Amino acid sequence: MQQVKAVIARAKGAPVELVTINVPDPGPGEAVVKVQACGVCHTDLHYREGGINDEFPFLLGHEASGIVEAVGPGVTEVAPGDFVVLNWRAVCGQCRACSRGEPQYCFATHNAKQKMTLEDGTELSPALGIGAFAEKTLVAAGQCTKVDPRARPAAVGLLGCGVMAGIGAAINTGGVTRGKSVAVIGCGGVGAAAIAGSALAGAAEIIAVDIDAKKLATAKRLGATHTVDSSATDPVEAIRELTGGFGADVVIEAVGRPETWKQAFYARDLAGTVVLVGVPTPEMKVPDLPLIDVFGRGGSLKSSWYGDCLPSRDFPTLVNLYRQGRLDLDAFVSEEIGIGDIEAAFERMHHGDVLRSVVIL
Repeated sequence: MQQVKAVIARAKGAPVELVTINVPDPGPGEAVVKVQACGVCHTDLHYREGGINDEFPFLLGHEASGIVEAVGPGVTEVAPGDFVVLNWRAVCGQCRACSRGEPQYCFATHNAKQKMTLEDGTELSPALGIGAFAEKTLVAAGQCTKVDPRARPAAVGLLGCGVMAGIGAAINTGGVTRGKSVAVIGCGGVGAAAIAGSALAGAAEIIAVDIDAKKLATAKRLGATHTVDSSATDPVEAIRELTGGFGADVVIEAVGRPETWKQAFYARDLAGTVVLVGVPTPEMKVPDLPLIDVFGRGGSLKSSWYGDCLPSRDFPTLVNLYRQGRLDLDAFVSEEIGIGDIEAAFERMHHGDVLRSVVIL
């Protein structure tokens, strides 16, 4: 066991704290990773606010990259010294999804079995099974994906959650391919990544929809061909007008609200696809829709789990595209901060001032 500095949320709504925690030596199937960079994701704020569950105290942080320091018995996928991006989908290889050759939907993903603790022995709940606002963290070895060590840790660590969720929502879930029209409603970190993914896939029209001019400007830099300020314009009508009166082939909802999901539903073309990647809160309901509209418009209504990604397949590919200059992951890093600056980063996130603040350790 070793002791390291880490950031926890001790109680609902309370400011985060920088404390000393205990990290066990890795057991069978586990790895200890020395964290180099970790993004400040909205999900971490959800944990602090009690929006995920009430299993306090939480060890926050999950969009991370770092160096494997030690592995436990039976670990073969990574070794000490490997540069890895952490993920929260360590596939089991045995569940019904894995057995039918769809490990990207693994229904039995797993985390480290041992618990990290406070100095007094209180067990910590690591965010998304990772807990990487820490100098070192204990994870399941399958949560470590080896990538090109020449890549910038602050940039590629963001594949661990938001950037992968957005790119995957476009390419994996939405099936965006060359020539298709795409609309993205909500251009925060995940929506901006969906725009970048659509551009990477060769979409013909990429329509960014938001109420924030700064986010729309970022969307243009990442590949949007058109922008719509939905505070001033009906986004459904605007998307139809920009697509010959038909609607987009794929509409990605990256807000997670009933009203924007309904906009996405009506902004798609016949036989088009709606992808929900924005995370709703538990009390939100599917908006009232005439069933004849659901039937008559055809197509598909999908939810995207982590961009339906398979980390072992997708992370190295996207890192290689980044290294080739074809995917601008650096654009998502708004600022680099210290481990003591996370509370201030939450405030900047709340005001929409950043795509991602990234903690450098």
